[in-house]
Amino acid sequence: MNTSVRFQPDDVSVLTAATLAATPAEFIAAMGKCATGVTVITTDGAGGRFGVTVSAMTSVSAEPPLLLVCVNRNNLASKAIDQNGCFCVNVIETEQQPVAQVFAGQIKLENGDRFACADWTQHTTGAPLLDNALASFDCHIEQQMDLGTHTVFIGKVVAVKSREGAPLAYSHRKFCGLQALEGL
Repeated sequence: MNTSVRFQPDDVSVLTAATLAATPAEFIAAMGKCATGVTVITTDGAGGRFGVTVSAMTSVSAEPPLLLVCVNRNNLASKAIDQNGCFCVNVIETEQQPVAQVFAGQIKLENGDRFACADWTQHTTGAPLLDNALASFDCHIEQQMDLGTHTVFIGKVVAVKSREGAPLAYSHRKFCGLQALEGL
């Protein structure tokens, strides 16, 4: 038996564009309830060397390996990623929280060079890979699109590096760790 709720035509008539749209404040408050992984997205090339902490990252496909990241267009890293045609997704471990805070602008460095907070190497694309990151995905831009305030970059993964460890998470507008539930 189908238990889904269906709107009758009279019910739909009271739904207007104003009642269907959440306010930015409502949306941000609700999104704060979500738990996400923490990544530092980096790029290097003719457009410059930049990095930014991002929680909006997810896999798109395994064949071919694709992932996406969302970067605010007001951040200098967005323009640099576009110009460089590449980026690296560095998955942050709990002990690397200060790196995430530096690239989020929460910790200021005296010399202003955010990359001075950790050791970095380069792989296939030339984008900086965080040494000892939990995982790193080196990507060439496959597609990109501007949506709202952000650019969605879809990257074709050309190199991967990973190790065991505990990922840093972000929820309720705070960094946190993850803990396995017992008995499941």
